[in-house]
Amino acid sequence: MLQPLRVHFDVQMPTGPETPVLVEIPHAGLAFDPESLAQCIAPAYAIGQDADLFVDELYSGAPALGATVLKAHLSRYACDLNRSEDDLDSLTTPQGASPSAPHGVVWRRTTSGRPALVAPLSAVEIERRLSIIYRPYHRELERLLIEKQRKFGFSLLLCAHSMPSTGRLGERRADVVPGSRGGTTAARAVLACVETVAADFDLDLSHDDPYRGGFTTAHHGRPLEGRHAIQVELARRTYMHEDALRRRETFERARTFCDALVASLGRLDPAVLAPGAAERAGAHA
Repeated sequence: MLQPLRVHFDVQMPTGPETPVLVEIPHAGLAFDPESLAQCIAPAYAIGQDADLFVDELYSGAPALGATVLKAHLSRYACDLNRSEDDLDSLTTPQGASPSAPHGVVWRRTTSGRPALVAPLSAVEIERRLSIIYRPYHRELERLLIEKQRKFGFSLLLCAHSMPSTGRLGERRADVVPGSRGGTTAARAVLACVETVAADFDLDLSHDDPYRGGFTTAHHGRPLEGRHAIQVELARRTYMHEDALRRRETFERARTFCDALVASLGRLDPAVLAPGAAERAGAHA
């Protein structure tokens, strides 16, 4: 029997003049509901290392800039909200149909390869997490986007993430990685805005490399309908000591960058973001 609904996220409404921007922060949380915690054997350090630590603080100025903020409380080890609900690893649950990739809607391994689950999850436990954690979050996300579109004629979803500064082979990643699935989830003006703000802060940028945008970006990014979505990954070296899991002296500068990004997105010309804008621009090209 499913338990009564517990809200595992916060919604912060704008305190300044409202804009069409919704900042979504799915991975900053470190908490667990008791049932998920009982199944988790990931080391505490891995839980911190695989979280988007401090991203909620980096975007703490967003409400004053007119944006709405949706922030999850729970660790991605309880439920990864940036995956589709049917992204189940066959080794996470015996009923799973996906290949044995370990980082689906429930992770079975840490990024470093250590086990994260005490045993494969039952179908009942998977359904519990989807019903209690995953679906309420995504229903609220959808509701907020519909409300933005009702008010402004379009919506702009900023999926706020952070990433390890180097890849698995030690390669340096860009400071800022906007993910838009090859420019398909947001108008070109949105991508250009991220480029401009990054350049203003002397941050280098690489589109879609190595992150093209996860489930949320792909699902909600429908520019022809006036629904724009972009995932923005910020390299953790720009604001924290990655091994020590603590803020560094550049934290305030990174927070100022995030403020500038939210403000700039909120000032974009509605004419280029409204439904059908891309088609109209093509017709006049």
